Amino acid sequence: MKKLIVVILLLGTLISNYNNYPRSTNTKESNKEIRAIFISYIELNKYIKGNDKNTSKKNIKAMINNIKNIKCNTIILQVRSNCDAIYKSNIFPSSLNIVEHEGDNIYDVFNLFIKEAHKKRVKVIAWINPYRIRTSSDISTISKYSPAYKYLNTDTVYINNGIYFNPSKKEVEDLIVNGVKEVINYKIDGLLFDDYFYPDNNIDEKDYKEYIKNNIYINPNEYRLNIINKMIKRVHEECSKKNIKFGISPDGNMENNYNKNYADVKTWLSSSNYVDFIMPQIYYGFYNSSKNYTKVVHEWEELITVKDIDYYVALAFYKVGREDMYAKEGIKEWVINNNMIMREIIISRNLVNYKGFSLFRYDNLFNKDEYTSNTLKELENLKKILK
Repeated sequence: MKKLIVVILLLGTLISNYNNYPRSTNTKESNKEIRAIFISYIELNKYIKGNDKNTSKKNIKAMINNIKNIKCNTIILQVRSNCDAIYKSNIFPSSLNIVEHEGDNIYDVFNLFIKEAHKKRVKVIAWINPYRIRTSSDISTISKYSPAYKYLNTDTVYINNGIYFNPSKKEVEDLIVNGVKEVINYKIDGLLFDDYFYPDNNIDEKDYKEYIKNNIYINPNEYRLNIINKMIKRVHEECSKKNIKFGISPDGNMENNYNKNYADVKTWLSSSNYVDFIMPQIYYGFYNSSKNYTKVVHEWEELITVKDIDYYVALAFYKVGREDMYAKEGIKEWVINNNMIMREIIISRNLVNYKGFSLFRYDNLFNKDEYTSNTLKELENLKKILK
């Protein structure tokens, strides 16, 4: 009898604890493959910039419907591309109007996207370029309302084939983190940084020399990797406070990450302190002489040693029907074949950590002016595996 009473009490405790655990209300939805499309500043400039709210809303709805109609379920939306914002920001000027600074009456494009997407059960991941200010070196395009303006003619801003913030500056790190805080106040489904970290090896020369003068010696590569890691860790902490998943879409080429971009992907994927998901840009074909898709997609899989890090693959729909100039023997592969994306997704689905894919970018799928002779057939083949 005593044993029975003990068992009953234990069952009661387990049931009580179970009822207190937070659980997904839709298991099927939470386990669903992420099928994402990148919407970049190029599309935003084409379909949104300079338009009134009604026209913008119409175009946003059309974009979401197009994505939904091919059975995709996620938008990766570029909310900050060049030290600017498509939302109401207290830090960054607007990117969607000719004048960079407006009053409070400007409508919030970001909020429009989120509301319209969520109506269609489409997720929105906010995409940020953390360090880029401009793609050209013309400083006259930077208005006094930009946070970069006060740093012109200082070593906090670097100008060489573009304009960039210096990652080694504490004020730059703080600017990035504060900008993230604004974005995660929206009802987004995730936050993504792309692969633009260190734009140049000379950008932090002065700061590096100062560092080794006052600290134990480390080489310049280690110094830069540490700088980026510190920033990434802070961003992850802020996202975690809001229960928002944070991820990065690094260069698919591992050597570039360590020798050029200073993205310490091995550290990120062996710890729970940096990212919740990784989305490497595996923009290669199967016959690429330097980096073939099958080898690279498995290489990234093997780096993930933390079970709660999700693995998404970013795929190059923009290459469909075009020569791949850096693929050597595989230069004609995307022209000869019209089922490249389909095959890459099928291979990826066999990986343990795989949770989905994203296609770069929207116009290559939906704007007929961007179509090649292969586009329609490639889309047709893609749809076969997106039931």
